[in-house]
Amino acid sequence: MVKRGNPKANILWIGRRSADSPAFVSSLEGKGYPVNVVSTGKEACEKLDDLKPDIVIIDAASMRTVGTRICSSIRSQQDDLPIILINSPRKTPTNEVAADVRLVLPFTIRKLENRIIPLSPGDGGKVIEVGPICLDVDRQVVKCRGQEEHITPRMVELLKILLENPGKLHERKPLYSAVWRTKYTEDTRSLDVHINWLRKAIEKDPSNPQFIITVRGKGYKVEV
Repeated sequence: MVKRGNPKANILWIGRRSADSPAFVSSLEGKGYPVNVVSTGKEACEKLDDLKPDIVIIDAASMRTVGTRICSSIRSQQDDLPIILINSPRKTPTNEVAADVRLVLPFTIRKLENRIIPLSPGDGGKVIEVGPICLDVDRQVVKCRGQEEHITPRMVELLKILLENPGKLHERKPLYSAVWRTKYTEDTRSLDVHINWLRKAIEKDPSNPQFIITVRGKGYKVEV
C-alpha cells in the first residue's frame, strides 16, 4: 500500500549570513525545503509560535558561539522540537547540549539533509507498507515491529523494489542492475552487504530472517 504524506520539513534557521559561511540555506531552499532565517536565538524564540517550524537548525558557527544557551531557550519553549546544532571545530560545547543532532564544520549539504530527514515530522511523500514493514521513502526510514531505523538511499531503493513486489523472486543480477543503475553485474557482493544491513534494520534475528528471504543460487524476495 502506498500513501501520500506531508511536504518537506519547515525549517527555522538561526544564524548570520556571511561570505565565510557555507550556503546551506539556499541549498536547502533549492531542494524544496521552506526555510525561515533569523539572526539571534532571542528572535527565534519570539517567532516560534508564529512560524511553527518542524525543525530548528542553529548555525552557532556563524554567530561565533557554541549554541548551548540557544538550545536551552528553544527547549524551554518547545521541548519536543527537533534541534540540529552546527559548530565550528574551534568552538564546540564542553558540556551536554539540548540538541538532537550536532554537526561540526566542514560537512556537505548531503550530510545535513541526511540528518534532517529522520527528524522530519510524520510520513514523507511516499510510504510503502507491506505486513509489519513500513518504508518511508522520503524520510529514508523503515519501521518494523515498533523499531524505527534510518537507512541509506541505496538501502531505500533496494527495499522499495522488494516491497513493491512481495513474494516475487528478484534474481541477483537484474536486482543489482536496477539498484546500482549499472549494466556491469559480474560482481554483486555489494548487494549481499546491503541485504544484510536491511535485515539488521527490520529482522528480529538477522541470521534467521523471516521477511527478506534468500533463494539459494537465484536471488531474494520479501515474504510477510
